[in-house]
Amino acid sequence: MKHWINATVAITAAGLMAGCAAPMQTAVPTIPTTPTPSGPVEVVWLGQAGFKITTPGGKVIVTDPWLRTNPSAPSPYKELDGFGKIDVLLVSHGHFDHIADAPALSQRYNVPLRAPGDLSQALTTLGVLPPAMLPRMNKGGTVQPAPGIKVTAVHAEHSSVYVWRNPGSGKDETHAGGEPVGWIIELENGFRIYHAGDTAAFGDMRLINERYKPDLALVPIGGNFTMDPVDAAWAVKDMIRPKVVIPIHYGTNPLALGTAAQFQEAMGQSDIRVIVAKPGQPLTF
Repeated sequence: MKHWINATVAITAAGLMAGCAAPMQTAVPTIPTTPTPSGPVEVVWLGQAGFKITTPGGKVIVTDPWLRTNPSAPSPYKELDGFGKIDVLLVSHGHFDHIADAPALSQRYNVPLRAPGDLSQALTTLGVLPPAMLPRMNKGGTVQPAPGIKVTAVHAEHSSVYVWRNPGSGKDETHAGGEPVGWIIELENGFRIYHAGDTAAFGDMRLINERYKPDLALVPIGGNFTMDPVDAAWAVKDMIRPKVVIPIHYGTNPLALGTAAQFQEAMGQSDIRVIVAKPGQPLTF
């Protein structure tokens, strides 16, 4: 501190000797900051892998919307009018029970559809949506689709195709749907959600825990197409290690026989809280 004062005196004296006034000290302007929203996080399960997430700042995030023909979708959302608005729309892969109503929601709410890059390319090529509504990204990429919201695509161990009804022939066509992904969704207050999409257990779930430390994990338990309850519980307890887990992707397909009760039993006396959601029930965090 003493050296700084001496240096300042010397510089000022030199300026006066040269016939110049010492420079006036001016206050450094401050940059206004936006306070971090402190409201709750609301999560509503829409059945299968669909969710409506309302952030502390009031933004609405929708994932994997299969609604109109989903037997477990809550009735207020079946006709797609119950959202009010959608700020972020995410699809983990191209299978019907994840993307079915995403293009219609994109158009109705004027919100870009974010999906694995090659799936977005297929949707663009087929003319499902205009290119401006299909911004591309890929695994490892982090985007900010709305102020204060960060979304990162992570690995999922599954498959992906997109079945498209050709308007010219009236027949269904199967197109490449890129590689499936899971999502890390970070909200304005730092709350992190890991939406695993459809996936088997894989070793790098440990890296998802180490890198992102999710507060809430949404994991499939149905089996046959994804993890079953035992594999899902092992992945959650030994690798993902969230604070809270909600089982998803069960109860809608007769081939996916896993149940929430089986998942709870497999979780045992874990310190990870298990919430068995009911479609349409708001959960607050």
